[in-house]
Amino acid sequence: MSNRVTLILALGLALAGAATCRAGTDCPPLAPNTITGGDYTNPEDRQKLEVVERFHFTPNVERLERGQSGSIGADMSYTLDHFANHHRALAALARLAVREKNPRPHGAKLAVDCYFGRAIAYRPADARVRAIFGGYLLALGQEAAALAQLEEAARLEPGNATNQYNLGLLYVRQKEYAKAREAARLAYRLGFPLPGLKNKLAAAGQWQER
Repeated sequence: MSNRVTLILALGLALAGAATCRAGTDCPPLAPNTITGGDYTNPEDRQKLEVVERFHFTPNVERLERGQSGSIGADMSYTLDHFANHHRALAALARLAVREKNPRPHGAKLAVDCYFGRAIAYRPADARVRAIFGGYLLALGQEAAALAQLEEAARLEPGNATNQYNLGLLYVRQKEYAKAREAARLAYRLGFPLPGLKNKLAAAGQWQER
C-alpha cells in the first residue's frame, strides 16, 4: 500500500454551497478506541487494521462500489470511528460526498467535515489529513479554507512533493504567482513528475527555467 495520498484538486465544485457540520451539535467529539483502533500513522496501531479493513473498509468500499457490512457510508463511519485519521477512508468518504452531492453521505453517521475535524483534533500534525481535507474544501468551493489546510500540510511535511504541487496549483488559481513559483520549484526539486503546474505558470507568463 502506498503511503502517499495523491490529492486531486480538480474534484469539481459539485458541492459548492453545501451545508457543513457544526461542532457541538452534529459533531460529537471523538472517543478514541485504543483496543481495536488507534493512530493510522502509528506502526503498532496499524497492526489492528485487519478487522476494519477486512470487514468494513474493503476494496469494494474504497472504490465506492458496495458496502461490506451495510452501506458504503456506514462502513466508512465504522472505519473512521476506530481510526480517525485513516487517510484512505477519509479520501474515499470525500469522494462519496462529491458523488452524492451530499455533505453527509448515505449511511454515514456524521458529516464529512466532522470526520476531518475529529481527525485533525486527534492528530494535529498529520499532514496527509490536512492535504485531503484541503482537496475536499476546494471541491466545496471554499478556497480560503482549502488554502489554509494545504499550507498547513506543506508546513508539516515540507518534503512532500505532492503537497507542494497542489499548493502551487491553488496559488495559481488565486494569481499568487510568486508563491506558486516557490511551491512549484520545490515540488519539482523534490521530484514531482507532472508538468501541469509549470505549464500553467508559463501560460500566465510567470515561469522561467533556471
